[in-house]
Amino acid sequence: MSRLTRDHDIAEWDAEDVATWESGGKKIARRNLIWSVFVEHVGFSIWSIWSVMVLFMPVDVFHIDPAGKFFLGAVPTLVGGVLRIPYTVATARFGGRNWTIFSALMLFIPILLTLYFINRPGTSYTTFLVIAAFAGFGGGNFASSMTNINAFYPQRLKGWALGMNAGGGNLGVPVIQLAGLAVIATVGSAYHHASVVCLVYLALVVVAAAGAALNMDNLRNQKADLSYMLTALRVPQSWAIAFLYIGTFGSFIGFSFAFGQILQVSFMAGGAKAAQASLHAAQIAFIGPLLGSVARPYGGKWADRFGGSRVTACSFAAMMVAAIAVAVASTVADGHRHVPTGGVMVALVVGFIALFVVSGIGNGAVTKIIPSVFDAKSKSLPLDGVARAAWSQNTSGALIGFVGAIGALGGVGINMVLRSSYASTQSATTAFWVFTSFYVVCAVLCWAVFLRRPSRRATTDEAVTPEAITASPHNTLPDNVIRSPKLPVRQRG
Repeated sequence: MSRLTRDHDIAEWDAEDVATWESGGKKIARRNLIWSVFVEHVGFSIWSIWSVMVLFMPVDVFHIDPAGKFFLGAVPTLVGGVLRIPYTVATARFGGRNWTIFSALMLFIPILLTLYFINRPGTSYTTFLVIAAFAGFGGGNFASSMTNINAFYPQRLKGWALGMNAGGGNLGVPVIQLAGLAVIATVGSAYHHASVVCLVYLALVVVAAAGAALNMDNLRNQKADLSYMLTALRVPQSWAIAFLYIGTFGSFIGFSFAFGQILQVSFMAGGAKAAQASLHAAQIAFIGPLLGSVARPYGGKWADRFGGSRVTACSFAAMMVAAIAVAVASTVADGHRHVPTGGVMVALVVGFIALFVVSGIGNGAVTKIIPSVFDAKSKSLPLDGVARAAWSQNTSGALIGFVGAIGALGGVGINMVLRSSYASTQSATTAFWVFTSFYVVCAVLCWAVFLRRPSRRATTDEAVTPEAITASPHNTLPDNVIRSPKLPVRQRG
């Protein structure tokens, strides 16, 4: 590993070199992790800023009903998910430090637009949708941050490092919701008071960009172009991982956008005025995302110890139970003209918080499966240890962005299902039963692909010849091996 130059470039980086890691490499990795977390944290806050803004937008002033507000939350989720694919390859092409500075500065756009238009209640709904779309810049940060940190840490610590990076970023959701709560509790929920939240985050973006410029580094020996992503997508397990991430991260980000709205609607159904309902919703809404974010590093840590697939399967089992509890509570409220009693409201909140916590654990566990799958596959390559490690790291790094994009689209699905449920039945009950069914499918898929005992054929696949490897782009696995992977179905990742 070379010494850092004045321009924060590292020409060669080998995290698996234990001696170099212990003699200073881990300090460099930790410094980059800290600022990567901070920038991603601010990005997540901006990505979810409309989950807070809608609490300052009463129906009689902005003329946007609950169904419309759910769609307003879905738009930045969609844009952020799509941006994660190009953001994945950006750190290798431009450098982790350089791209982090640029992506942080891009956050000025959605904040300034929000600051201007939230003070103009006569603005059309279409304009608000366009403004919300720019908040998707914050969602793209996750992919570049995760790919960058994946390159800095050795295989034995990836679960913890990726969990810390993602968990710290996820904390941006409850933190901006807490900022909204502080504003509502101190000066009120009038729409012009939302400007305070925007001004706070303008300052935080400045800190994030400056901190990245002063403390982060570019790893110049990393490759994560789209061809690596295409290689990763030809591995069947990659699609299974992406589907599972819809259930974990999709639930986390989808519920993060929707929880406050669901609470506000419930309180108003119980007779609370709009301002009072906004305050009550803000007092509770941040708890779920906060605990889910804190739980994510533990999911990665437990995945390092017990295997990502095992922790993921257990997470989906727990999510099924929590979703059923929420669905039953909502059904009981429907029987009382959609008015939740005290006990029903408690059950609804507790069930939702449980969904956040367990989805956070599942997030960390699923992320750990990615490098584990490609580390196992790389062992079938007739290459030396360094070349195998490079193939595994570059391919898994490329896949992280794709999986993150698909998972974010799950958040769009949650908001759209909730929107449809409220529009047709004035209740979220139907949506909760749909979510429960989806978690059942995820649990079965996790068992079938990663936990089911491998067949005899799966453990005796054809060998990979050196000629086949050298003939493939980036020395990747040839088509026939990728279609019938040598990796046994059962693995610890």
